Amino acid sequence: MLFSKLFRTMAPDLGIDLGTANTLVSVRGQGLVLNEPSVVAVKKSTQQVLSGGNAIGHTAKAMLGRTPVSIEAVRPLRNGVIADFDMTEVMLGHFMRKIGKRRHWISPRVVFAVPVGITKVQKRTLFDAALRAGARQVYLIDEPRAAGLGAGVPIHEANARMIVDIGSGTTDIAVVSLADVVTSETLPVAGDALDEAIVQYVRRNYNVLIGQASAEDLKIRLGSACGLPEQKYETVRGRDLLGGLPRALTVTSADIREALAGPIRQIVDAVETTIQKTGPELASDLVENGILLCGGGALLPGMDLVLLEETGLPVTIAADPLTTVARGTAVFLERLDDFKDILESAEDEL
Repeated sequence: MLFSKLFRTMAPDLGIDLGTANTLVSVRGQGLVLNEPSVVAVKKSTQQVLSGGNAIGHTAKAMLGRTPVSIEAVRPLRNGVIADFDMTEVMLGHFMRKIGKRRHWISPRVVFAVPVGITKVQKRTLFDAALRAGARQVYLIDEPRAAGLGAGVPIHEANARMIVDIGSGTTDIAVVSLADVVTSETLPVAGDALDEAIVQYVRRNYNVLIGQASAEDLKIRLGSACGLPEQKYETVRGRDLLGGLPRALTVTSADIREALAGPIRQIVDAVETTIQKTGPELASDLVENGILLCGGGALLPGMDLVLLEETGLPVTIAADPLTTVARGTAVFLERLDDFKDILESAEDEL
């Protein structure tokens, strides 16, 4: 017993929200300790990471859309799952070493929050990448359950709650009861799709091509799911598709709201479909408990109001919705033995 406690002290457990846009890491007993972009900068010719492995995270994100021909800024995850195995392994190893500089660690146990619709092949890929990056044992927990715990929702009760996590690559929707997912939907429409919708809208209506970073900035500054009290304006710069030269133009909040209408409609439809698949007793619980909204999409003004209007259910936005899932993994880490029956060991499963 004493050896086991000493071993855990030397090798503390990690909770990782490995997202398409950002990776957040919690350490057992410390809470959230890392929040960095899921981006790796590499040389195109060799696929080697730049700067001796330091061009990862914030440094690499600053290079997106600005690299010369010989360099590529890679986002190794797509729609919440691994798209580039080697780069994911490199990125995970870098983040784990960055945290481990504070201690001399034995390989840690790791809990990953994953999309609720992840396949066995995708689980195996994540499991292998984590082991090669330095994990001793790997567990998986779906993001809605992690989000529920991160928001302080008593998911273990026999009382249904709906959780809508609008991330960067996916929107995860689940009805949770008795610490398990009753019904769910994973939609590959989330923050990245909203950015792309803005890119396409500006291209279609103004004949100007803007970058993803500029689109994200417009979403943050002007975006809304429903009408704002007053019209807002922003200047954006891009390349004129007719003349080929740089051009600045003024975009309004009404423009951005129109651009976002399509993806938002898809998210609302998926929420309604999930509700329709829920049994009558559990659906009746939702009338009182409503919807917990988290992830970056929860910060879009009016998103909660649209869901309220379309579903008739009360909607609560989680405190600090960007970190809700990561904070949930920290709760699992603190009570790992209590939650072993709902945690999924990737090794046992696969």
